[in-house]
Amino acid sequence: MITIVDYGMGNIGSIANMFKKIGVPSRITGDPDQIASAQKILLPGVGSFDAAMSRIAEQGIREVLDRKALVEKVPVLGICLGMQLLTDSSEEGQLPGLGWIPAQTLAFTGRVDSAACRVPHMGWNVVTVAAQNPVTQGFESVEEMRFYFVHSYFVRCRHPENVLLKTTHGVSFDSAIFRDNIYGAQFHPEKSHKYGMMFLENFARL
Repeated sequence: MITIVDYGMGNIGSIANMFKKIGVPSRITGDPDQIASAQKILLPGVGSFDAAMSRIAEQGIREVLDRKALVEKVPVLGICLGMQLLTDSSEEGQLPGLGWIPAQTLAFTGRVDSAACRVPHMGWNVVTVAAQNPVTQGFESVEEMRFYFVHSYFVRCRHPENVLLKTTHGVSFDSAIFRDNIYGAQFHPEKSHKYGMMFLENFARL
């Protein structure tokens, strides 16, 4: 059972539908007591960094998320903004992130040629595997792993051992990251068809 955390800022219906399609049980909840019993956690996110961190604090779920991820070490996957929340900070806002993975969230604007690379980065793009991991099992058998992205900010890890996948859009950025039981994906696996299904199936098997 995968617990999809509902804090009011995620495309949670589409994520739940994708899990249903691949035959993986899931539930959607923002209740701290239900999150406390989670076996695996998915942290979604669409919107701004500070608003998301504020919602997590206001709903009283920060403490239980920290405990599940850092103490109980259940598998956790943050997607899109949810991945950015795993980092220490974001140029989009002022509030600190969850700080579970040593990384920063940076703006494309000012770092890419705006004439050549549109911001937000929107559409399909190729990922390359930076580290062998159960979550990327089977990727090596596919000529081009492609995922669907929509984002104006990107993540850069402080340490290369936390980089799982890389992508280029004007600059090279870390499109999936990990540390122990904690994973993040900048792309939207629920919109990435067979590639997203493979990624989520791998996560579900952890």
